[in-house]
Amino acid sequence: MTVRVEPDAVHLVGRCSAEDADDLLVALQEEPGRTVDLAAAQRLHLAVAQVLLAARPKISGVPASDFLARYLLNLLQ
Repeated sequence: MTVRVEPDAVHLVGRCSAEDADDLLVALQEEPGRTVDLAAAQRLHLAVAQVLLAARPKISGVPASDFLARYLLNLLQ
C-alpha cells in the first residue's frame, strides 16, 4: 500500500501511482489538518503531486529522491 492513512498523517510510501491520488485526496478532505509524510516516497505520479499542490497540506520528511526533494518540496513550501 503506497498511501497509508493514520488519524493525524498520511504517509506516501514507495512508488505512488495515479490511482493513489484519489486515496490521498479523500484522506486530506476527510481531515484537512493531516500532515503528509514524504520520507518514504520514491516516486510520485503527477496526479499525486497535483493533489499535494492543490491541497497544500503540511509536509514532513524529505524524500530520498533528489528530484522530489529538490523540486517538489520547493513548490510545496
